[in-house]
Amino acid sequence: MPQQSPARPAAAKRRGRPGYDQQSVLEIAVEVFNERGFEATSMGALADSLGISKSAIYHHVASKGDLLRLALDRALDGLEGVLADPGASEGPAVDRLEHVLRRTVEVMVQELPYVTLLLRLRGNTEVERDAMTRRRTFTARVTKLVRMAGAEGSMRSDIDPGTTSRLLFGTINSIVDWYRPGGAITAQKLADDLISMSFDGLRLPAAARVPRIPRVPERVGTSSGH
Repeated sequence: MPQQSPARPAAAKRRGRPGYDQQSVLEIAVEVFNERGFEATSMGALADSLGISKSAIYHHVASKGDLLRLALDRALDGLEGVLADPGASEGPAVDRLEHVLRRTVEVMVQELPYVTLLLRLRGNTEVERDAMTRRRTFTARVTKLVRMAGAEGSMRSDIDPGTTSRLLFGTINSIVDWYRPGGAITAQKLADDLISMSFDGLRLPAAARVPRIPRVPERVGTSSGH
């Protein structure tokens, strides 16, 4: 009897063609997903972007959905890792909340294309729905920190913690729409500005305000007639 061919290895362990590995394929796939949308992107379009055949892509992953899962795992693993930091579990709740927000900004900047893809999910596939569930769990844990900070008297308790969390993450999530790595604003400066605005507000205390001297309008010269 002819020998059976060995089973194909798992997608994560497949070897690709020279010059391409799974990570390079993933990076370009995420770029195309963000540009065209996941559903509107075919494996043929990915192959064209990579300059290889569709069969070459299948050396790295079993399907387009596998690429999406890998991308979303990268974004969510980074965000969930923030909550595993000692700074997220030790000390006053307000300090833990600040740590989580700072680190969340850092992860978003480091993994910007992957987090962008996460935030644009529509929940049309099981992979997307699972990712959205993980994202909601992350937000719920941050909301708990907001509630604890209010209970300990270090933050306002007259605003619903859920509302506070949504407003905070609405601000943070907007980063994917306008932030460009390598520009004048570093990730640390971005986090500093977010914390200052969120925790201290924009209005200066009365004692810190510099009175503005009214500007005297210039007089229009007139002819003396001499």
